[in-house]
Amino acid sequence: MCGIVGYVGHRQALDVVLDGLRRLEYRGYDSAGVALLDGKNSLAVERAAGALANLENRVAEVGRERFEGTAGMGHTRWATHGAPTDRNAHPHQDPTGRVAVVHNGIIENFAALRAELEAAGGELASDTDSETAAHLVAAAYEHGSTAGDLPASVRAVVRRLEGAFTLVVTHADEPDTIVAARRSSPLVLGVGEGETFLASDVAAFIEHTREAVELGQDQVVTITREGYRVTDFGGDEVETRPFTVDWDLSAAEKGGHDYFMLKEIEEQPEALADTLRGHFADGGVVLDEQRMSDQDLREINKVFVVACGTAYHSGLLAKYAVEHWCRIPVEVELASEFRYRDPVLGRDTLVVAISQSGETADTLEAVRHARTQHARVLAICNTNGAQIPRESDAVLYTHAGPEIGVAATKTFLAQIAANYLVGLALAQARGTKYPDEVAREFSELAAMPEAVRAALSTVEQVRELGKRLADSKAVLFLGRHVGYPIALEGALKLKELAYMHAEGFAAGELKHGPIALIEDQLPVVVMMPSPKGRAQLHAKMLSNIREIQARGARTIVVAEEGDEAVRPFADELVEIPRVPTLLQPLVSTLPLQVLAAEIARARGYDVDKPRNLAKSVTVE
Repeated sequence: MCGIVGYVGHRQALDVVLDGLRRLEYRGYDSAGVALLDGKNSLAVERAAGALANLENRVAEVGRERFEGTAGMGHTRWATHGAPTDRNAHPHQDPTGRVAVVHNGIIENFAALRAELEAAGGELASDTDSETAAHLVAAAYEHGSTAGDLPASVRAVVRRLEGAFTLVVTHADEPDTIVAARRSSPLVLGVGEGETFLASDVAAFIEHTREAVELGQDQVVTITREGYRVTDFGGDEVETRPFTVDWDLSAAEKGGHDYFMLKEIEEQPEALADTLRGHFADGGVVLDEQRMSDQDLREINKVFVVACGTAYHSGLLAKYAVEHWCRIPVEVELASEFRYRDPVLGRDTLVVAISQSGETADTLEAVRHARTQHARVLAICNTNGAQIPRESDAVLYTHAGPEIGVAATKTFLAQIAANYLVGLALAQARGTKYPDEVAREFSELAAMPEAVRAALSTVEQVRELGKRLADSKAVLFLGRHVGYPIALEGALKLKELAYMHAEGFAAGELKHGPIALIEDQLPVVVMMPSPKGRAQLHAKMLSNIREIQARGARTIVVAEEGDEAVRPFADELVEIPRVPTLLQPLVSTLPLQVLAAEIARARGYDVDKPRNLAKSVTVE
């Protein structure tokens, strides 16, 4: 949540910052603002509530000539402290206007800091926790041992802050310098020729450079035209890890699609193929940065999967695969609940932490709790160099590329594939599957990108269906076995995008309460098991359809090609490719993603920027 861009170089900073914010607007769109060092010993600051377009209009109104500098920063906000108004928009300044700060995260001790500032006669102009940082940096820069030294002043302040945060600071007295600090909140450095960038996400600067640097926990970076210097909060220089971004600008653009989410839905075959590529070599499954030995994996007697939102649903699918292949128990936990219930963990426990951004606050805290209990931790992440992989014993990267739409699509399918790779690696190490069986399972998984490509043939049918369902008051989703987590995911997508009541149920639970919700013409989406792979469940699901049809429901059935038994009971039949049972979610999810997006669009909502949501949740 919240998008941050910083730039020092030879270009007009306003253009670089606004272009970067445009690519980060998915991270926060309650308000936006810029602060530019104009080279005339002053700061030019402009802010506006609402979408980034409001800020651009305001900049045009006051005149772009105010923003001539070649260094500056910008921010798109997802509100935590204070309403999304002009006065609470970032950047925040000290009373003199010499210091400007943008902030992502939460300063947990801000109330005490604010009281301290007010007791000393300071007047704060906003309701945010962020403004306290601007006042504190200004005071440190004016007085004491850090006077006149911006990096030292920032280090002195961040040592006092509690919580998870990224701060980026400019000072009018140092027009070619920007200082940033991070603790448990995303920040990445971009390095070009005679220019340096800071951002919450590499998408902000990918147009200008693909050379990036990981910034670690509790680090402060100072950027200038000449380069950068990274220290810890104490001021000691630290070693950094450069990397090259493996995708280009076109991956972060709509490419002619109506909205980013539709583009990302259509990119799912490639995301799946890229995630699987290179993970079978020398006759076996290999992970990425596996800082655990096969002996470590053999000692695992229990697996916990911790995740939030869509990633949690991918974890539910992991349970089916890992228990089936490895014969060890798997518990799937909401990361926000995990550490508070005091789970039983030890060296024989593997905690699989799933997070697209690798910065999800709840999941990061779950990882830290697991490490204190001496459990082994394996991260599944889509972001190189993020904090969760850094703090884990092993990491398996998904390679879905940038996902701009807030609602997860291609990253979800990539997470499912990664979960299955972990399951196969465990089965391989523990000997619960012979090498030829592991090879066969991987071969079936490797065939899935083409199956997902075939499933794209349903897009136009489902888009038309979505338009027809736009006036519905609610939609229910039913599934059994691996269809149940997909029912949950379908309902979540509809809630996220169309702001309508949607619930996913295990179909066997229908008669234990949810059937009371069925009324005439209520749309019910049914995820059909395979009539061959799960014949018994298929028969039971047909009975469930009869039960809801008898009460007037409108049935939208997602079933594999050739399932003629279900056709008479489907008011709308969406046919997906026939694949092995455990792999069906990789093709059955796609129509539900399209359905939610088109219902939202028909209702007049922004598909890529659903209200109150942000792509990366970096606060608890």
